[in-house]
Parts: sequence; structure tokens; C-alpha cells
Amino acid sequence: MRIFITGATGFIGSAVVCELVTAGHAVTGLVRSANAVASLEAIGARACLGTIENPDLLRRQAALADGVIHTAFFHALSHASLGIRARILFGGPPARIVERFAAAAVSVDQRAIETFGEALGARKGSLVIAFPTMAMEAGRPALETDDADRAAVGGARARSEQVAVDLVRTGVNATVVRLPPSVHDDTKLGLVTRLIEIARKKRMSAYPGDGLNRWAAVHRLDASRLFRLALENGEPGARYHGTAEEGMPFRDIADAIGRHLDVPVVPLPARDCARHFGWLAPFVAADNPVSSQVTRERLAGRHSIRH
Repeated sequence: MRIFITGATGFIGSAVVCELVTAGHAVTGLVRSANAVASLEAIGARACLGTIENPDLLRRQAALADGVIHTAFFHALSHASLGIRARILFGGPPARIVERFAAAAVSVDQRAIETFGEALGARKGSLVIAFPTMAMEAGRPALETDDADRAAVGGARARSEQVAVDLVRTGVNATVVRLPPSVHDDTKLGLVTRLIEIARKKRMSAYPGDGLNRWAAVHRLDASRLFRLALENGEPGARYHGTAEEGMPFRDIADAIGRHLDVPVVPLPARDCARHFGWLAPFVAADNPVSSQVTRERLAGRHSIRH
């Protein structure tokens, strides 16, 4: 298959590219810099220089592909164009910069998904989008059949998932891969990497309250395999969960960080979490266990997904 992928040199996207190339697919990846072009071509894929803010470019590339995998998202201000950065920084009170950033990131994401749908619908092409499990209802194991929860800590992205699933009505074989806050390998650990940075800077590894809220996790290579399986065998409208560990108590994560850095592990009352964790505080406090049983039943029989 001819596959177009966004976020092609990102932590997750680069692993997906390797998985697709190894499986014999012809891959074109969207990259933001000339240096990234060389990196992508070195692993056997073609590079397309641009950003997800350019719908005309996305439409042209999707029109040349049998399927699209969309992993790109604005995770940092530097990912956005200068125009969007200016609106985020100077478009209102400084205290609401994070809110404006999230709104801008989600808006660009939704427009990209809609653009892919326009290009793929007439040809019944395939679309797989990445989506955070932090957008699921807190406090119980999230199931593949559950809709995203707009009230969840990551619920601002709920509309993006719905936009993708709605494309099925237009003929697109659209599926969703939901990913936990810790997608990891030996070099990076998803949001846990940021927790390590905070602990190193503040010389303590903290957890909220009793630390019994849960985070799910998955290895990066298992996540990349799931994207390929969803592309090749996914059922239209299905949501798949890329989780191996359903839910680790956050206190265990803090303990591991403390041992790694040789710093004390400290419980924090809710009132102190924002000051300690910054923008990450709502995610740190979230109880986000995620089941992947249905995903395994539907896809693991065709090709292995490790636990």
C-alpha cells in the first residue's frame, strides 16, 4: 500500500514508519525540516516537507495514497507556525495561554482529519488517527466501545475522534488508535520523561494524594505495530487501545523515578500539585486505566501484539 503519515519523524511516528517499511508498504512522511528529510529517507521512506497547517498539501498527499496515518499534533508551541504562536501568546490574558494553545492545536488537528477525509472518501481509502487515552472517562478502565469524554483532562480532543469516526459515512475506512500517557522505549517514556525532568530539577519525586490513581503504558514498538494492524485490518469506525499495562498506580511511577534519580519520594496535597507539576498537574492527578482486551481479540490473532 502507498501510505502517507504525519509526524513521521516523531517519537511514535518514526517507529510507525519503520514498521510500515519493514512490512513492504511504500511510505511518504510529512516532516517540518530539511534535517528530518534525510532522517526519514535513511530508513527507506520518502519525505514531504511541510506542516499539518497546510490543508492543500495534506489533500494532495492523501490523494496519492491508499491510506493515511495521522500521528502529528502540536505538543509544543514550537510546532505551530509563527502566526498561530502570536495568537496564542498575545491573543488574551497570559493566564490563559495554555488554554489558547490547546484550542489552536485541536483546531488544526480537526482540520487535518477533515482534509484527509475529503481526499480519501471517494476512493474508500483508509485513515488511522492517534488519540490520547487521557480523553477517556476517569476512574474506571476505559473500553474500546466507550466514547471519549469531553469532561476528561484530555477531553478537548474528543471532537477530533468523533470527526474521524464520522468519516465512515463518507466511505473512509477510518479507525482510531488510543495511546496512553506513557508510550516508552529505552530512551523516552512519554509524559514520564517530563516527570523525570521535574524530579531532577526539584530534587524530589512527587505523587498526588495517596498516589493510587492509575496510568496506562505501552512500548513504542507495540504501538507502532498496532497502527499497522489498524491500517491493514481495522474495522471502519473502530477504536483500538494501544496499552500493555492497563493501569499502574502513579505512586509506583514516582517510586521508580525516585530510585533512578536517588531523590526522595514525596506525597503532595492537591493544592500543591499545580505549583510543582505546572501544566502537567491535571494529567498527573488523572485516574486513567485502559483495557485493551477487545483490541487483542480483534487484531492480535492476525499478527502478534506483545503484552
